[in-house]
Amino acid sequence: QVQLVESGGGLVQAGGSLVLSCAASGSISAINAMGWYRQAPGKQRELVAILSSAGTTDYADSVKGRFTLSRENARNTVWLRMRSLKPEDTAVYYCNADLLPLGSSYSSTYWGQGTQVTVSS
Repeated sequence: QVQLVESGGGLVQAGGSLVLSCAASGSISAINAMGWYRQAPGKQRELVAILSSAGTTDYADSVKGRFTLSRENARNTVWLRMRSLKPEDTAVYYCNADLLPLGSSYSSTYWGQGTQVTVSS
């Protein structure tokens, strides 16, 4: 019933910019946290940026000052604005949300299907 719909991704040159978006759809009571992870070939999945329901945002050290995560007023969509992209940013980016479905007593974690970001040098 609940799903995360991603948009964005693509191929850009080093120093360029890209914007990713993720919308949580379905019957949702509350969103505890929402953000983005990424996974490069042969490497572990890592947190890129995540926004809590309290409004605090955590960023990976490697993207601080370059990436900005924001949430729309309705609090069901997040935007990741990526600037000054580097080849090491190349990865599959996955939207992630920890949320409480309407009528449920427990929170659950949801994942988007992933979108490829490739940065050429």
